[in-house]
Amino acid sequence: MKQKNNVGIPISTSLGNLENKVFESKRSFIAKKSLLKISALSILVAVFISLIAKFLIYLINLVTNISFFGLFNGEFHSPADNNLGLWVIVVPIIGGVIVGFMALYGSKAIRGHGIPEAMEQILVNQSKIKPSITILKPLSSAIAIGTGGPFGAEGPIIATGGALGSTLGQLFKINSNERKIILAAGATAGMSAVFGTPIAAIFLAIELLLFEFSPKAILPVALACITGAAGHHLLFESGPVFPMPNLIMPSNLALGIYSSVGIIIGFISIGLTKIVYFIEDTFEKIPIHWVWWPAVGGIAVGVIGYFSPHTLGVGYDNITAMLSGKTTLILMVSLCFFKFLSWSIALGSGTSGGTLAPLLTIGGAAGAILGSLILLAFPNSGINIPMASLIGMSAMFAGASRAYLTSITFALEATMQSNALLPLLGACTGSYLVSFFFMENTIMTEKIARRGIITPDSYEPDVLSKMNAEQIIKKDEFVLNSEDTIQSVLDILKNKHIKQNHFLVKDAEGSFDGILSVQNLITKNLSPQETISTSVKRNLSYINNVDTLKRALEILFLNKQEYAPVVSVSKNEIIGLISQKDILAAYNQHLLEDKKITANLSLTRQRKKVLVRGRQLIAKRK
Repeated sequence: MKQKNNVGIPISTSLGNLENKVFESKRSFIAKKSLLKISALSILVAVFISLIAKFLIYLINLVTNISFFGLFNGEFHSPADNNLGLWVIVVPIIGGVIVGFMALYGSKAIRGHGIPEAMEQILVNQSKIKPSITILKPLSSAIAIGTGGPFGAEGPIIATGGALGSTLGQLFKINSNERKIILAAGATAGMSAVFGTPIAAIFLAIELLLFEFSPKAILPVALACITGAAGHHLLFESGPVFPMPNLIMPSNLALGIYSSVGIIIGFISIGLTKIVYFIEDTFEKIPIHWVWWPAVGGIAVGVIGYFSPHTLGVGYDNITAMLSGKTTLILMVSLCFFKFLSWSIALGSGTSGGTLAPLLTIGGAAGAILGSLILLAFPNSGINIPMASLIGMSAMFAGASRAYLTSITFALEATMQSNALLPLLGACTGSYLVSFFFMENTIMTEKIARRGIITPDSYEPDVLSKMNAEQIIKKDEFVLNSEDTIQSVLDILKNKHIKQNHFLVKDAEGSFDGILSVQNLITKNLSPQETISTSVKRNLSYINNVDTLKRALEILFLNKQEYAPVVSVSKNEIIGLISQKDILAAYNQHLLEDKKITANLSLTRQRKKVLVRGRQLIAKRK
């Protein structure tokens, strides 16, 4: 007689599950050890990227001073204060030529604003970035920005941090998921080092780089961002990066107005994004080699910079001035329109730079302008210009990038104004809603979406991790006896119209004996009078009723089983069986129920794309 445990399962089967538990314990230990390793590497990357961030800012200042003032030092001087006259037009052109040839002979990956390129490497290239980008990206960005390019330092430092993290991950031979985490840690540590905003940097990782929220991903990124913030306080300053007068808690009327401003900014962000990519498409049609495009963009930057000098360079001083309420309405209009024009043309030309600072400048100016107009019309509305500028900045970034939490927390951390929380929530929510309903892709995802790369738009847990085995098993399934003949079983299946593919089988004592596959029963050339005992599959690992479907699938794959008995932990007895097909069916059912609207919407969009593409092909043939 076979030895059985108190559940009625053969001892050999129990030993198989014991092996599974040992394996699971080892895997848990390895996972925790890996987490410590990735965390240590992330901190190391953050230390280096903090130093690189300091070097990048110094290099931008150095190139700016050489280009516009003939000075050889790394102190900050705004290019708006230059006295070059018409020669100011030439400076961005020279910068564009240098960047173009750096892209040609160095790497094309230095082109663009950093975050979309990092997203693309995560999604399609197993988070592998060329090590040369660690040097070429900050150098090319310093040249582009230092010669008047209307960009921020955050995009280049995010791309540089991602490249450094990816390079370190490739040196240590870790898997692609761990490399993704280090890449995100390096990228966000760079943002934290430049702005001193670690919480916003963590949210940036979740919303634009990791596309997940789990301890194994968040802890290394958080440690890296904390290290980057420490680097900011040590190497830059300890106060808020954009200081402004203390804001008072707004009234309910003012909150409603700020939220309405956010909605308007949302529509502006859509137009801004579409124009940026329209300009990029236009450059694609210019009949000259792409290496000269940054120089062409430099012409626009120089001409606009001649008439509106404050559009030149990073412009962090412009943001501080707007938030302090020290900017005239004329200058705000100039920054809103001419900064956008200069930045969109330069970015569309494929030069090297960032998007965050320009979006903040344009959004801040737009918010201040709207706030001024509202105050003129309704003097007792209770709003003030610095607050309107702040929510304009944040709402612009929320609408253009759909990095909702990043936008809110960045504004709070960068200014240390806690009373701005509710207006920021209202404005960013309004902007995000407008962007979500009226724009398919964002300024961060449009470029890679055109290459056929799909970016995740939700961060819900794995469906298989939310359901357990007991939820999908059929507890009323038919049970066979090992002494039944093959013919009697086939007759039962035919007469009772039973559609089961697998059956639990009990022995003469009523204990679990194994599982019978109908397919095996039919395919085997056995005598109809023979008992099914010879066809029963035994020594199967079992699954607990509380195990998640993900865990159940792992057990099945690990033991090369198509199915397994399910044991109730509380009742200490077998309550049914589960198969790979059952798990896949449950997963498919969840998709049909939970994502039916999304699927229909995606199908509609896909049909529209096919229709547009078809019309384009017909037009070309004509």
